[in-house]
Amino acid sequence: MVYPYITGIVAGAFILASLVKVFNVKEVQPLYRLSLLTALSYLLVAPLPLLSHLGHPERCFEMFLTPQPSSAMAMFGFVYAWYLMAVLLIEIWFVYRTDLIEWAEAESGPMKWIHKVLSLFSRDRSESALNFDHKALKTITIIGIPSAFLLHGYVGFIFGSVKANPWWSSVLMPIAFLFSAIVSGVALVILLYMVITPLTGGKINMKCVDKAVDFLFYAVIVDFTLEFVDFIHRIYQSEEEIKILSEMVMSKLFMSLVIIQVLLGMILPLGIIGVTKIFKKRFTLNEDLRKMLYFISVLLIQFGIFTMRWNVVIGGQMFSKSFRGLTTYKMEITGIEGLLYTLVLLALPLVILTVLLKILPPWKELREEGKDLEGGTPGGLPATEA
Repeated sequence: MVYPYITGIVAGAFILASLVKVFNVKEVQPLYRLSLLTALSYLLVAPLPLLSHLGHPERCFEMFLTPQPSSAMAMFGFVYAWYLMAVLLIEIWFVYRTDLIEWAEAESGPMKWIHKVLSLFSRDRSESALNFDHKALKTITIIGIPSAFLLHGYVGFIFGSVKANPWWSSVLMPIAFLFSAIVSGVALVILLYMVITPLTGGKINMKCVDKAVDFLFYAVIVDFTLEFVDFIHRIYQSEEEIKILSEMVMSKLFMSLVIIQVLLGMILPLGIIGVTKIFKKRFTLNEDLRKMLYFISVLLIQFGIFTMRWNVVIGGQMFSKSFRGLTTYKMEITGIEGLLYTLVLLALPLVILTVLLKILPPWKELREEGKDLEGGTPGGLPATEA
């Protein structure tokens, strides 16, 4: 449950970052570095839920280096290592390279050496080096988009390929997981931006948030449509398991699936964002009111996506193989599958993100480029560049 949720945020955050470098969406530029750091923070924690179940987790390193095509789970290790080492870390390095050089020259003490080591002792800030950085970033991001799809798509593939479990077995499962990943990642980055910016003395750029929420709105629509089509398809097939699945949905999963996931996690945020977009175009909607509505929407979406992961993982274990009855899931407080350990895993990426924000601060981008976007120049460029 925690594992697919965390990997989904990684993929979604990177897709949001790719809007800047690949699709040239300048309005969301203030979210670029924050998206990359968020993806890295959650990616570092992604394997922990799986490793916690191994008797000897130290034996996992071979899986990260030697791909095994016959095992979808084993392939995750190779995909994870590829995405971490060959995509995300390299892109972050190129993004921060010149800043690391400047910080190392201006600072003293431990941070000077931290930034100098992270820059790999590079000093080249020539125009040719900057042009190479720009080209490398675009190339890496283009490679990273299918890599992000593969990273989380395979999670849906694992569930969808379990033929013996009718709750999981669906050809739409990988696609639904992908779009729900985009939804969760984009929503979380918007949420973090709206929380971090005021805390650091900055001003929230509403043009940036409006554009990011637009992409989130369409992603939620596609995600909702895919899950609705999957539901209709199951009803139309009406195979032998439909009775027990219907009973499970209407009893055991009614609150988590129908109320939280569908009504509160999808339909209500869609309604709030849709009404906000309509009133924004026809009337002058108060900026503070828009912030509040957006904040409520992305928070509800996060609960909805997490509940979706809950319903998939827990729901698939609630009925017997003979389809004659339902079981009851009782959450433990302690243990590797308990509530406390789950909360630790969910909080750990935020702790890592806090450290990364200290070492690799994105404040220049969050503030200066945000001001440029509000300056009214075409394409969000500073007046001198426009």
